[in-house]
Amino acid sequence: MSASLRVALIGYGFVGQTFHGPLLSSIPGLRLDLVASRDAARVQADLPGVRVTADYAAAVRDPAVDLVVIASPNQTHVPLASAALAAGKHVVVDKPFTVTLAEARQLAQEAEAAGRLLSVFQNRRWDSDFLGLQAVLASGALGDVTSLESRIERFRPQVRDRWREADLPGSGLWFDLGPHLLDQALCLFGLPQRLQASLVRQRPGARTDDWFQVQLDYGSRQVTLRAGMLAAGGVPRFLAQGTAASWLKLAADRQEDALKAGVRPGGPDWGQDPDPGWLIAADGERQALPTPPGDHRRYYLALVEALAGHAANPVPPAQACVLMALLETAQRSSAEGRALVPELTAAERAAY
Repeated sequence: MSASLRVALIGYGFVGQTFHGPLLSSIPGLRLDLVASRDAARVQADLPGVRVTADYAAAVRDPAVDLVVIASPNQTHVPLASAALAAGKHVVVDKPFTVTLAEARQLAQEAEAAGRLLSVFQNRRWDSDFLGLQAVLASGALGDVTSLESRIERFRPQVRDRWREADLPGSGLWFDLGPHLLDQALCLFGLPQRLQASLVRQRPGARTDDWFQVQLDYGSRQVTLRAGMLAAGGVPRFLAQGTAASWLKLAADRQEDALKAGVRPGGPDWGQDPDPGWLIAADGERQALPTPPGDHRRYYLALVEALAGHAANPVPPAQACVLMALLETAQRSSAEGRALVPELTAAERAAY
C-alpha cells in the first residue's frame, strides 16, 4: 500500500457531497483523486483539482485508484462494487450495503475471493448522541437496561421527487434510516431473538414507506426503533431505561448540520454537542452528563489503519450481511403482521 491511498468517490449527490467528499478530504493517508458525477462544475467548485468523470463504470476501474467509495443510488451499489473488486480495488459502500441479502452475501464472497477489503460506511457509530449512550451504559449507572427507544423523526410533510422516496427496491425510510438505527442497536446488544415491524405510508402521495416502528426482542430487554416524517417539534433522540435509573438525550448529533453548512471536519470544535444527556434517578432527580464529541472521521481513520494491516475492518461484510438480513426480515414482518426470527449463518451470528 502506498503512503497515500488514492480514492475514487462514485456519486456526488447529497451523501457524496455532504459526507464523503469533506470527510475523505480531511483524512491523512487518503487522497481524493477522482469523482464520478454528471455535474462536473458542482464537484470542481467544492473540490478544485480533483478529476471528474461522468463514466461511473470507468471510474471504478481507474488504474490510478486504490480505494473506491460508492455513494450512488442504492440499486447501483452491487454492480459498481462488484466491478471495483474485479478490478483489484478496495471498496467502501454507503449504507444500505445492497438491496437484498442475497446480493450482500454474493458481494462478500467476491471480496474474499479478490483478497480486497470491503466495508460499509456506518458513520453513525461516531455520532455524539450514540457515544453518550455507550458511555452511560458502560458506566453501569442504569443498572440492567430494560428498554431503549431510538428515534429519528422529522417534519417533512411534502413528498419529494427523488429516488429515496420513489417506489423502487431499496428506497423508503426503512432502508434510509433503518440501517443507522439497527447498526447502533446491534453494536450495543447484539442480535435480537426476533423482531416485529410496521412499515407505513403516512403522507398523502407517499410512494414508499415514510414511517416505521420496529421492535427488537431481547427477552427482558426491549428495543424500539422509530422514524417518521410528520413529527412537528421533534422527539427525544434516545431514552434508555434500566433497573437503577434512566437516561434521556433530547438533541441529535450535529455533524450533518455542520457539513451541510460548509464547516470542514477536524476543526477545534468539530463534533461538539452542547446538549447533555440526562441521568434520571428513581426519585426523579436529574443529572446533566456532558455528551462526548462526535467524529465521523473515525470511520475513515479506522479504515486507513485496516488497509495498513494495523487494525480490523471497522465494518466488515459479515456485519453488513446481518444488517441486510434484519432489513429484509422487517419487511416480511410488516407484510405478514407477525414477529419473525432473522435467518442467519453461523458466521453472521458471530459478526456483532
